[in-house]
Amino acid sequence: MPEGPSIVILKEDVQQFTGNKIISVSGNASIDISRLKDKTINTFKTWGKHFLICFDSFTVKIHMLMFGTYRVNERKESTPRLSLVFEDGELNFYTCSVKFLEGDINSHYDWSVDVMNESWNPKKAQVSLEKMPDKTICDVILDQNIFAGVGNIIKNEVLYRCYVHPESIIGKIPPNEISQIIAECSIYSFEFLYWKKKFELKQHWEAYTKSVCMRCNLPFHKKQTGDRKRRSFFCSNCQELYI
Repeated sequence: MPEGPSIVILKEDVQQFTGNKIISVSGNASIDISRLKDKTINTFKTWGKHFLICFDSFTVKIHMLMFGTYRVNERKESTPRLSLVFEDGELNFYTCSVKFLEGDINSHYDWSVDVMNESWNPKKAQVSLEKMPDKTICDVILDQNIFAGVGNIIKNEVLYRCYVHPESIIGKIPPNEISQIIAECSIYSFEFLYWKKKFELKQHWEAYTKSVCMRCNLPFHKKQTGDRKRRSFFCSNCQELYI
């Protein structure tokens, strides 16, 4: 599943179509996409893992799910979920969710929980964590209502950086460690963006998919952790378990 930084790259890739009119629309989306014909795109936005195509009175929300892809000014052989054609190019989305959001986009999203948005509010995240002391940190980091845009790669890398075991209980983690984790969720997301643009993201992974801890030279543990049962890679020697 594409994480927040990858959706920011998508937004940057399609800026050429801002202010352009859609002259043709097609695809196998389950909604009435015909309403998009002859509409002009006002702007593109992102919220976490959501890509947003904004018009005057509504927005198209695209979620890439696990295997979604897109093409700018080219097509795949498979039928797109949504295809938008302009006078000077086209935009195609595949294997994704497409929905309409009616009215003002600001009524649908809290921008302050998006770790890559200029309105990101780490204090708000801290308040949210204080309200769920019995949850595991590996689950909470993936909660899009608190850390919109953070996915499993970022989760693993942040917890390794912060020396915290993924199965640690929120209420048992020292406050300074919580603050560091919250900050790193945003910091690492921007580093992820930088590395991905340079096509070198995997070179910088220190925990995700790794088999040996670079700090301790001991085997990593690979386990499905928390209620979400997402893959965690961690070192039981240097990542402290707070329970």
